[in-house]
Amino acid sequence: MMVRLYLYRSANIMFLFSIGTFVKHLPISQQNAFYPRRINAKRIVTTSSHNSSCFETLTSRQKNQIHHYIEALLDWNQKMNLTAVTDVNEVMKRHIEDSLAMLPPIRDSYVSHCNSSIDNLKLVDVGTGPGLPGLVLAIACPGWKVTLLESMNKRCVFLEHAVSVTGLSNVEVVRGRAESLGQNDSFREQFDVAVARAVAEMRVLAEYCLPLVRVGGLFVAAKGHDPQVEVQNAEKSIQLMGASIFQLCSVESHSPYGQRTAIICVKDHPTPRKYPRDPD
Repeated sequence: MMVRLYLYRSANIMFLFSIGTFVKHLPISQQNAFYPRRINAKRIVTTSSHNSSCFETLTSRQKNQIHHYIEALLDWNQKMNLTAVTDVNEVMKRHIEDSLAMLPPIRDSYVSHCNSSIDNLKLVDVGTGPGLPGLVLAIACPGWKVTLLESMNKRCVFLEHAVSVTGLSNVEVVRGRAESLGQNDSFREQFDVAVARAVAEMRVLAEYCLPLVRVGGLFVAAKGHDPQVEVQNAEKSIQLMGASIFQLCSVESHSPYGQRTAIICVKDHPTPRKYPRDPD
């Protein structure tokens, strides 16, 4: 499988934001309750999603694929910076289970609000880094067509290796920047679901992820245990992209707070053509 290169850039682009530069654990607000004043509260449902080891629900083949992925991740991590976690058990807890925990909110929300089968959806992982959560979701859902979007070449090389050693046939690795691909008709509004795992703050993620999602599709961001301030700050950006916040779903996590929030947005209208903008 070849890495597809999409590096469309204008001469005046300044690299203030790159999808290749990711932080997997963002600072978490200390407030306790989510009571947005401006967001349409009628559309928001806050739920809890049980996560009693999603790994144990996988088949033997899928578990083996996960183990092969972890081996590759830790092996290549000795040569390049892929993860700060270097213990096998910690990788399983903090990366694998954390990625699998996104499945229930994605499935539940998609079945409830999207007009197509959950069995063969098209998903893009924006800022996938070493393949989290996208490659893990591809293992758990072999019927899904998963695109791993990453801007750094060395990470794309690792991703191709990981796809090879896990034997996945439902994954495509694309090297490129979301602000460029969002303006490319081959990618713009072509995906049922876009996911991002704490790549950037929510208002930035909205502009880089939602242009890739079809009308009626979902954008799902994995955030910390208490993201209400970040969500409120992102409201305008989400609305400008043609979407609305549908649900905040609490899931178990091995983060310091023991919980993560899946912020789920529904794409109601096409994104205005000027978005995503080049960073300036």
